[in-house]
Amino acid sequence: MSVQASEYSYCSPRINGAERYLSVEVGFPSEKEELLMEWAEDPETPTNTVYPFVPAQTVALVCAKHGGITEGNAPPGVPHLWAMDS
Repeated sequence: MSVQASEYSYCSPRINGAERYLSVEVGFPSEKEELLMEWAEDPETPTNTVYPFVPAQTVALVCAKHGGITEGNAPPGVPHLWAMDS
């Protein structure tokens, strides 16, 4: 999934470089994720839609559920776990 936070994203606060984001924009997960469905713009196509204003804690839970972040960085305020090497 893609996670974005900027003045152009569906996030809060809606600014660039915030010290902490309370919610962020998620987009195009590789598979349907029930934890995100509440925010799906188009629930009929869960891997081809945007999820606006997803709470940062929810994003952290999704990342943890799937083994942590494997590439890139989480926006500030999104607690995260890095993927563990097997």
